[in-house]
Amino acid sequence: MAKPIMIQGTMSNAGKSIIAAALCRIFRQDGYSVAPFKSQNMALNSYITADGLEMGRAQVMQAEAAGIEPSVMMNPILLKPTTDVGSQVIVNGEVRGNMSAAEYFRRKKELIPEIMKAYNTLDKQYDIIVIEGAGSAAELNLKSDDIVNMGMARLAKSPVLLVGDIDRGGVFAQLLGTIMLLEKHEQDMIKGMIVNKFRGDKTIFKSGVDILENHSGKRVAGVVPYINCDIEDEDSLSSKLENNTANGIIDIAVIHLPRISNFTDFDVFSQYDGVSVRYVSNPSQLKTPDMIIIPGTKSTIHDRKWLAESGMEIAIKRLAEKGVPVFGICGGYQILGEEISDPYNSEGGGNVSGMGLLSCRTVFSQDKKRSQTSGRFTEVGGVFSNLSHVEFKGYEIHLGETVSDEKPLLDCGGAQKGNIYGCYIHGIFDEADIAERIVSKLYEQKGLSYNSGKNDRRAYKETQYNLLADEVRKNIDMKLVYEILEQGLDA
Repeated sequence: MAKPIMIQGTMSNAGKSIIAAALCRIFRQDGYSVAPFKSQNMALNSYITADGLEMGRAQVMQAEAAGIEPSVMMNPILLKPTTDVGSQVIVNGEVRGNMSAAEYFRRKKELIPEIMKAYNTLDKQYDIIVIEGAGSAAELNLKSDDIVNMGMARLAKSPVLLVGDIDRGGVFAQLLGTIMLLEKHEQDMIKGMIVNKFRGDKTIFKSGVDILENHSGKRVAGVVPYINCDIEDEDSLSSKLENNTANGIIDIAVIHLPRISNFTDFDVFSQYDGVSVRYVSNPSQLKTPDMIIIPGTKSTIHDRKWLAESGMEIAIKRLAEKGVPVFGICGGYQILGEEISDPYNSEGGGNVSGMGLLSCRTVFSQDKKRSQTSGRFTEVGGVFSNLSHVEFKGYEIHLGETVSDEKPLLDCGGAQKGNIYGCYIHGIFDEADIAERIVSKLYEQKGLSYNSGKNDRRAYKETQYNLLADEVRKNIDMKLVYEILEQGLDA
C-alpha cells in the first residue's frame, strides 16, 4: 500500500500544483515510485492518454515529474467549464454530460466510488501518492459534500500540508484563518504548513515562522522562494495569460479567447532565444506580430462571436492580408473556416459563420474525438514551407468534423492556404524540429538567422523539474515531510 501525503491550499493559485510536482520529483529522486492524484480538477487544459482518455494537464505535468506515464486514475473527475454556471463533466476520461453547478454539487457524492476505485488502483502500484486539493481547504459552503480537500484527505487517510501564498500578502490570515475555520478533526489532519512564493531575504521571516507555529500549534515545513522555473501552469489563473507585451526579436501573439483551452500548446516557443509569446485580448494589444495563433477553446461558437464583436477579427484579417502567418489549433482551426454548425446543441445549437480565411466547414457531432495522433506534414506552402514532410505527434480533443476544400496541412487532415494554417493537433509544436523550423523561418522573415539550434522539449522539461525539486528540497524540511509520511494520521 502507498503512503499518501496531501497538498491543500489557502486559495486558488497558492502553488499546490507546483509543490505537488516538486514532491513527486523529490520522491522519485530518492528512489521511490510515486504517483500524483487529484480527485476533481476544474480546468480547460486537458490531455489525451495513450488509451484515448481525457484528464487534466496538471496531473500530466506531475506524472512527468514523477517519471511515469499519465493515467486518468490520477484525475478521475475533470470539470471543463462551458459557461459561468456549468461544466462538462468527465469521469475516468469519459464525458458524462454537461451539468449546471447546482446539479453537479447535488450529485458529486455519487462519484465517490469512482474516485476511490481510481485511488485504490494507484495505491496498489506505488510507494507514495501525492494528492492535490483544489481551491481553498476552508470553502465552508461546500464542505458538507467535499470530495477534493478534507473530504478526500479523510477518504485516503492522508496527512495534509497546507500551502499559503505570501506573494499576494496576508499569509498569516491565510494560513491561520484557514486552520481556524476547520473543525477540530480536520485541523488535526494538518501536519505542517508551507509558506510559498517568498521574495527577498528569508531571515527576516524567522519571526513570521514563530508566529505561525505559536498560533497554530503546527510546524512550518518550509518557506519556499518564488522559483523562476518554466513549469506548465494549470489554467486561467496563469500569469502568462497576462503577458501582452512583446520583448523579443520574434513576437508571437496568441489570441486570448474568453474560453481559451490548452494554452500550454505554445509554451515551447518561449524556450527559444529572442522569442516572445504574449496573449492578446483586444486589437490595440495585437499590434504587428510576426505570427498569430488562434488557440483551442471550450466554446468555439461563443469565442467565434467574441472575435467579431471585439474587433479582433478585423485586426487579424488585416494582418493576414499583409502576409502575417496565422495558425489555428483545434477550435482556432474551426474558427478560421467558413461555417460552424451545431445540429445537436452541443454548444447551444445553430450555425455561425467563421472568419473565412480557410475554405472549410465544421459540423459538431455528439461524440468527442479523443486520440493521440502522429504523422507528417504534407507539402507545405507559404512562409512555413520548411515544415514539409516533417514528422509530428500530439493529441486530438474535439467535437465535430471539419471538411476542407483546401490542401491538407497534415497527412491526417488540417488545411493550408497561403500563410494561413489550421489543424486539430494539440502539442504539435512540442517536437523540437517543428518549433525550431518555425522560429528559424520567422527570424529569416526579418532578415536574420537563428543559430541557437533545436530545443528538445522533453529534455528541457526534465531540467525544469530538477530545478524545481532542487529549490524546494533546499527550502523544505524533507526530514519532517518523511516523518509525516511515515506516521500518517497516527501522530
